Amino acid sequence: MEKVTTIKLCSVAEKTTNMQRRPLRILLTSISSDSHTWNLVFLQLLIEKQGHTVINLGCCVSDVEIIKRSYEEEIDLVVVSTVNGHGYIEGNRLILSFKREKKIAHIPVVIGGKIGISGKDNTKHYPSLLKNGFDAVFGDSPNLVAFENYINQIDPIFQHSEQLLPRKEI
Repeated sequence: MEKVTTIKLCSVAEKTTNMQRRPLRILLTSISSDSHTWNLVFLQLLIEKQGHTVINLGCCVSDVEIIKRSYEEEIDLVVVSTVNGHGYIEGNRLILSFKREKKIAHIPVVIGGKIGISGKDNTKHYPSLLKNGFDAVFGDSPNLVAFENYINQIDPIFQHSEQLLPRKEI
Protein backbone atom coordinates (compact mmCIF):
# COMPACT_ATOMS: atom_id res chain seq x y z
CA MET A 1 0.00 0.00 0.00
CA GLU A 2 1.30 3.41 -0.95
CA LYS A 3 2.20 5.76 1.90
CA VAL A 4 0.28 9.04 1.92
CA THR A 5 2.04 12.06 3.38
CA THR A 6 -0.25 14.78 4.66
CA ILE A 7 0.11 18.07 6.44
CA LYS A 8 -2.60 19.45 8.72
CA LEU A 9 -3.58 23.08 9.21
CA CYS A 10 -4.29 23.58 12.90
CA SER A 11 -6.54 26.25 14.28
CA VAL A 12 -6.06 27.98 17.60
CA ALA A 13 -9.01 26.00 18.90
CA GLU A 14 -8.23 22.41 17.90
CA LYS A 15 -11.63 21.07 18.87
CA THR A 16 -14.87 22.87 19.37
CA THR A 17 -17.95 21.64 21.14
CA ASN A 18 -21.57 22.45 20.48
CA MET A 19 -20.75 24.01 17.09
CA GLN A 20 -22.32 22.72 13.93
CA ARG A 21 -19.83 22.00 11.17
CA ARG A 22 -20.87 23.41 7.81
CA PRO A 23 -20.12 21.49 4.62
CA LEU A 24 -16.85 22.34 2.94
CA ARG A 25 -16.69 24.26 -0.34
CA ILE A 26 -14.17 22.39 -2.46
CA LEU A 27 -12.65 23.61 -5.72
CA LEU A 28 -11.95 20.56 -7.91
CA THR A 29 -9.68 20.89 -10.93
CA SER A 30 -7.09 19.26 -13.13
CA ILE A 31 -3.81 20.64 -14.39
CA SER A 32 -3.61 22.65 -17.60
CA SER A 33 -2.43 19.81 -19.86
CA ASP A 34 -4.79 17.13 -18.52
CA SER A 35 -7.86 16.59 -20.71
CA HIS A 36 -9.33 13.74 -18.67
CA THR A 37 -12.69 14.27 -16.98
CA TRP A 38 -13.65 10.83 -15.61
CA ASN A 39 -11.45 11.36 -12.56
CA LEU A 40 -13.08 14.71 -11.84
CA VAL A 41 -16.60 13.30 -12.14
CA PHE A 42 -15.70 10.41 -9.84
CA LEU A 43 -14.15 12.71 -7.22
CA GLN A 44 -17.07 15.15 -7.41
CA LEU A 45 -19.54 12.33 -6.71
CA LEU A 46 -17.37 10.99 -3.86
CA ILE A 47 -17.02 14.42 -2.23
CA GLU A 48 -20.69 15.33 -2.67
CA LYS A 49 -21.68 11.99 -1.13
CA GLN A 50 -19.92 13.21 2.02
CA GLY A 51 -22.19 16.27 1.99
CA HIS A 52 -19.73 18.86 0.71
CA THR A 53 -20.17 21.37 -2.11
CA VAL A 54 -17.97 20.94 -5.19
CA ILE A 55 -17.09 23.61 -7.72
CA ASN A 56 -15.74 21.47 -10.58
CA LEU A 57 -13.63 23.53 -12.99
CA GLY A 58 -13.19 20.60 -15.37
CA CYS A 59 -10.17 19.67 -17.43
CA CYS A 60 -7.29 21.69 -18.90
CA VAL A 61 -7.62 24.50 -16.36
CA SER A 62 -4.89 27.15 -16.35
CA ASP A 63 -3.08 28.12 -13.17
CA VAL A 64 -4.45 31.64 -13.57
CA GLU A 65 -8.05 30.37 -13.67
CA ILE A 66 -7.55 28.20 -10.56
CA ILE A 67 -6.15 31.17 -8.66
CA LYS A 68 -8.87 33.50 -9.95
CA ARG A 69 -11.66 31.12 -8.90
CA SER A 70 -10.05 30.62 -5.50
CA TYR A 71 -10.36 34.37 -4.97
CA GLU A 72 -13.95 34.50 -6.23
CA GLU A 73 -15.38 31.53 -4.33
CA GLU A 74 -15.38 30.93 -0.58
CA ILE A 75 -13.14 27.90 -0.84
CA ASP A 76 -12.11 25.65 2.06
CA LEU A 77 -9.98 23.26 -0.01
CA VAL A 78 -8.56 22.94 -3.52
CA VAL A 79 -8.29 19.40 -4.93
CA VAL A 80 -6.08 18.93 -8.00
CA SER A 81 -6.55 15.61 -9.80
CA THR A 82 -4.40 14.47 -12.70
CA VAL A 83 -4.09 11.24 -14.63
CA ASN A 84 -1.81 12.23 -17.52
CA GLY A 85 1.53 11.91 -15.71
CA HIS A 86 2.43 15.61 -15.66
CA GLY A 87 1.26 16.30 -12.10
CA TYR A 88 4.79 16.70 -10.78
CA ILE A 89 5.80 19.33 -13.32
CA GLU A 90 2.57 21.32 -13.55
CA GLY A 91 1.61 20.79 -9.91
CA ASN A 92 4.83 22.41 -8.69
CA ARG A 93 4.30 25.36 -11.02
CA LEU A 94 0.69 25.76 -9.88
CA ILE A 95 1.37 25.54 -6.14
CA LEU A 96 4.25 28.03 -6.25
CA SER A 97 1.99 30.56 -7.99
CA PHE A 98 -0.94 29.81 -5.68
CA LYS A 99 1.03 30.21 -2.45
CA ARG A 100 2.44 33.57 -3.63
CA GLU A 101 -1.10 34.96 -3.47
CA LYS A 102 -1.30 36.16 0.15
CA LYS A 103 -5.11 36.36 0.34
CA ILE A 104 -5.56 32.71 -0.61
CA ALA A 105 -2.27 31.17 0.51
CA HIS A 106 -3.92 29.82 3.68
CA ILE A 107 -6.31 27.60 1.70
CA PRO A 108 -5.15 23.97 1.78
CA VAL A 109 -4.35 22.51 -1.63
CA VAL A 110 -3.93 18.78 -2.32
CA ILE A 111 -2.87 16.90 -5.43
CA GLY A 112 -3.46 13.32 -6.42
CA GLY A 113 -3.46 10.88 -9.27
CA LYS A 114 -0.70 10.03 -11.69
CA ILE A 115 1.97 12.43 -10.48
CA GLY A 116 4.65 11.29 -12.94
CA ILE A 117 5.47 8.63 -15.50
CA SER A 118 7.79 6.52 -13.34
CA GLY A 119 5.21 4.09 -11.96
CA LYS A 120 5.97 3.19 -8.35
CA ASP A 121 8.93 5.58 -8.41
CA ASN A 122 6.54 8.55 -8.66
CA THR A 123 6.79 8.82 -4.87
CA LYS A 124 10.19 10.49 -5.39
CA HIS A 125 8.24 13.60 -6.48
CA TYR A 126 6.17 13.87 -3.31
CA PRO A 127 8.74 15.72 -1.14
CA SER A 128 9.13 18.60 -3.60
CA LEU A 129 5.35 18.92 -4.03
CA LEU A 130 4.97 19.15 -0.26
CA LYS A 131 7.95 21.48 0.13
CA ASN A 132 6.56 23.84 -2.49
CA GLY A 133 3.23 24.11 -0.67
CA PHE A 134 0.86 21.21 -1.28
CA ASP A 135 -0.76 20.15 1.98
CA ALA A 136 -1.12 16.51 0.92
CA VAL A 137 -0.14 14.26 -1.99
CA PHE A 138 -2.23 11.24 -2.90
CA GLY A 139 -0.61 8.90 -5.43
CA ASP A 140 -2.23 6.92 -8.20
CA SER A 141 -2.97 3.89 -6.01
CA PRO A 142 -6.58 4.32 -4.97
CA ASN A 143 -6.59 5.19 -1.28
CA LEU A 144 -10.00 6.74 -0.98
CA VAL A 145 -10.19 6.26 2.78
CA ALA A 146 -7.09 8.41 3.31
CA PHE A 147 -8.52 11.07 0.97
CA GLU A 148 -11.91 11.05 2.71
CA ASN A 149 -10.23 11.20 6.13
CA TYR A 150 -8.16 14.16 4.98
CA ILE A 151 -11.25 16.04 3.84
CA ASN A 152 -13.08 15.27 7.07
CA GLN A 153 -10.28 16.65 9.27
CA ILE A 154 -10.55 20.13 7.72
CA ASP A 155 -12.52 22.42 10.00
CA PRO A 156 -14.35 25.06 7.94
CA ILE A 157 -15.24 27.05 11.06
CA PHE A 158 -11.65 28.28 11.36
CA GLN A 159 -10.38 27.82 7.82
CA HIS A 160 -10.45 31.52 6.95
CA SER A 161 -9.18 32.70 10.33
CA GLU A 162 -5.99 34.72 10.48
CA GLN A 163 -5.04 32.82 13.63
CA LEU A 164 -3.72 29.64 12.04
CA LEU A 165 -0.84 27.85 13.66
CA PRO A 166 2.00 26.47 11.53
CA ARG A 167 1.42 23.27 9.56
CA LYS A 168 2.36 19.99 11.14
CA GLU A 169 2.45 16.44 9.90
CA ILE A 170 -0.40 14.12 10.76
